[in-house]
Amino acid sequence: MRYFIEVSYKGTNYAGFQVQKNAVTIQSEIERVLFIYFKVHIKLTGSSRTDAGVHALQNFFQADIDFIIPLRILYNLNALLPADISIKAFHPVKKDAHARFDALSRAYCYYIYADKNPFWIDTAWFYPYKLDFNCVQDAANLLLEYTDFTSFAKRNSQVHTYNCTLTQSEWRYENGQLIYYVRSNRFLRGMVRGLVGTMLQVGRGSITLQQFVEIIEAKDCRKANFATPPHGLFLKALEYPINIFLT
Repeated sequence: MRYFIEVSYKGTNYAGFQVQKNAVTIQSEIERVLFIYFKVHIKLTGSSRTDAGVHALQNFFQADIDFIIPLRILYNLNALLPADISIKAFHPVKKDAHARFDALSRAYCYYIYADKNPFWIDTAWFYPYKLDFNCVQDAANLLLEYTDFTSFAKRNSQVHTYNCTLTQSEWRYENGQLIYYVRSNRFLRGMVRGLVGTMLQVGRGSITLQQFVEIIEAKDCRKANFATPPHGLFLKALEYPINIFLT
């Protein structure tokens, strides 16, 4: 049986989502716990990579498991996992379903706060600068008019295309934080952090909206601002076709 394993995590203490040599990652911790519980190695395939320090409210692994999943598995596995990683569910899916390639969209949020708050240190960016909200919102709206995001992909992204279809791009003030919401069929390496960093330049008046357009159309990652820390970024949700799930 193939399963999509739904997880959430706080990425502060990890070197990223995907397994790496000589580093503790979300995948390595979950594989470790699955081995402890089932006494066999279960190979996991991730749906969407997140960098070191980035968090996820929802992400998925896929795994082929040839034995019955016990009813108490979530309680038992979560008891073995560190407190900052949680397995939410095992979703049985069709045999040909793929956690990465079948995703219809991914949604991210980036959290910013301007007034010092000790409870947001690891999960939002302390950015105590005056911003023009209308300017960052105008910049976010402009992104919906484009599909080529070469300027917002870090070097050595190793992709065949830089085209992404954004269906949401907006800023909101919520609970004392400024939050950027973005949804797309796919994202490039470092893309959300590059978008946020460059839009904040517009909000501070460091560049004009016209210059922001020029950065997009330059298709040159040297023009964008990637100096945005990872800890404000959350992978919020993934969307899949309903018909790939068996229950």
